[in-house]
Amino acid sequence: MALTLRKLTPSDADTLAEWQTDALFCAHAGWHVRESPHQAVEWWREQVSHPDPHLIRLLALEAQDPVGFIDLHGSGLAERELGYLVAPSTSWGRGLGTAAARAGIAFGFDGLGLSRIWAEAVEANVASVKVLRRLGMRETGLGSAEDFLGQASRYVQFEISAVEWRQSVSLAAR
Repeated sequence: MALTLRKLTPSDADTLAEWQTDALFCAHAGWHVRESPHQAVEWWREQVSHPDPHLIRLLALEAQDPVGFIDLHGSGLAERELGYLVAPSTSWGRGLGTAAARAGIAFGFDGLGLSRIWAEAVEANVASVKVLRRLGMRETGLGSAEDFLGQASRYVQFEISAVEWRQSVSLAAR
């Protein structure tokens, strides 16, 4: 499954705010759940209109439907941190997390010319850890402690180089 990525626009604020009404999604993503999307629309419009200069956030689309986003965060020209999420929670279990992370890595290496991408996932979030491993990212160590759904855990850190990524893509194409 391939997803397309595109730059966020202020009109996406409604969708992003709607995701904040999904309690299961918010619990997994570490977001504050909202009773109404109206509570978050203006905040999202501001975020999209005035983004962090060190953050590239792209909407992930399946056909034309938003199914999440990817982040490439950092100020370096050679490396960035990958983040990804799939929303709403009713979209989970269909391989969209892997597809979004794959698209984010491809954009980082092919679109931005990065030489290294790193990521981290909370160890207790088994699905997210599996996504990073499935994409060929190497575990590089453990990070800080982090609770996940009320369970004490810690971050597991991963990385992949452009050379490793291109080799894995080449092998997969055979």
